[in-house]
Amino acid sequence: MEAEVDKLELMFQKADSDLDYIQYRLEYEIKTNHPDTAGKLSPLTKEEKTAAEQLKSFVQTYEEVDLQKEILMERRSIPERFKKMSC
Repeated sequence: MEAEVDKLELMFQKADSDLDYIQYRLEYEIKTNHPDTAGKLSPLTKEEKTAAEQLKSFVQTYEEVDLQKEILMERRSIPERFKKMSC
C-alpha cells in the first residue's frame, strides 16, 4: 500500500512541476509576444475558465491524497508507539 501511495505522490509532484513549467512558459510568451497587454490580460475565455476549474479540482485532489497519506502514516506509527510504551 505504501508503494502505491508513494507512486501517487510522485505522479502529483510531476504534474505540479509540469504545471509550474507551463505557467512559466505562458507568462514568458505573453511578456515577449504581447508586452503591451502583459499587465492587462483580458477576461478569461471559456477554455481558460475550464482549465482553471480543472486545475482547482486537481489541487483539491492532491491535497486530499496528501491528507490520506498522512493518515495512513499515522496509523502505521500507532502500533510502534504501543510497543515503546509496553517496554
